[in-house]
Amino acid sequence: MDDLPAMTVREVAGYLNVDEKTVYRLAKRGDLPGFKVAGTWRFRKGDIDSWIERQLVRAPARARPRGAK
Repeated sequence: MDDLPAMTVREVAGYLNVDEKTVYRLAKRGDLPGFKVAGTWRFRKGDIDSWIERQLVRAPARARPRGAK
């Protein structure tokens, strides 16, 4: 287990270079790994990094032009 403190929505938004609303939306849908502490979202950096890696693996299939095989 890492000793880093959990990241806030603002920190994750900055890390991913997205709006805070995007972080809230992804977390609420269960697409972004996070957890709530006293009703406030928190995220472990390692979980976010793993999530990023999974998105990178899936991205090439989405980036193909239509009709390409």
